[in-house]
Amino acid sequence: MMRLRQAIDVATAALAEAGIDSARTDAELLAAHLAGVTRGRLATVDEPDADFFARYDEVIEARCSRIPLQHITGSAAFGSVELHVGPGVFIPRPETEALLEWALARRLPDQPIIIDLCTGSGALAIALAAHWPRARVIAVDDDATALDYARRNAESTTVELMKADVTVPGLLTDLTGSVDLVVSNPPYIPAGAQLDPEVADHDPAHALFGGADGMAVIAPIARLAGGWLKPGGWFAVEHDDTTSDQTVETISSTELFTAITPHRDLADRPRFVTACRDRPDEPDEKEPV
Repeated sequence: MMRLRQAIDVATAALAEAGIDSARTDAELLAAHLAGVTRGRLATVDEPDADFFARYDEVIEARCSRIPLQHITGSAAFGSVELHVGPGVFIPRPETEALLEWALARRLPDQPIIIDLCTGSGALAIALAAHWPRARVIAVDDDATALDYARRNAESTTVELMKADVTVPGLLTDLTGSVDLVVSNPPYIPAGAQLDPEVADHDPAHALFGGADGMAVIAPIARLAGGWLKPGGWFAVEHDDTTSDQTVETISSTELFTAITPHRDLADRPRFVTACRDRPDEPDEKEPV
């Protein structure tokens, strides 16, 4: 184990020199990936052979070149699920787990109807389907590569995948007034924003940028959600940390929602807004915290 610990120390230093903030974590996760164990079980690994260290050098070199950790391992954890990811699909972020936790706390019927817009790898849809096994969960995206990943991730679930552009009106009109929950992590980064190499060079731009102000996809999503949701149904959408107020205003402008509430992520950054489909003659109010 001495040689493995030394290799991880050397890898940590190299990753830190490459500008990676999570250097120690990444060095250990990559070692655990090659050893076929969890990070917490590294201490139990027998002394690896020379082939292990050669492969470890290769993956550390790849990570130093700012290839995302998840592209190297081929997977990403999200909530209670592990997802297949790689080039061509947006990597789900821990920040979105705050939205997931909010959604899981909703009191929904035993067999709810849930829609996940801009599903990407299927992260939100699959995590919600795991929590509500009798739900009808529909995951929508307009990118064929993303849907290929989502299809693989959803193989053992009941999630329904749909290829469609969420900015086009008239989607799923047969569900008007019958949906219990709509969630979305859409493209929302304002054009021209400076991003880390892992994001700028490896996440698909189509999944990142939401027009000049980042709001190009959020507005049509809010209108779709307002049409689908039953009175008292819930809506949650992630946004850029500079556009929380704009997202609240956009949802409010539909005149379809009450309890419009901004939320922060675990790093205390503005991250998503939630709202409840208005009931007839129900006054507007904030969601209870």
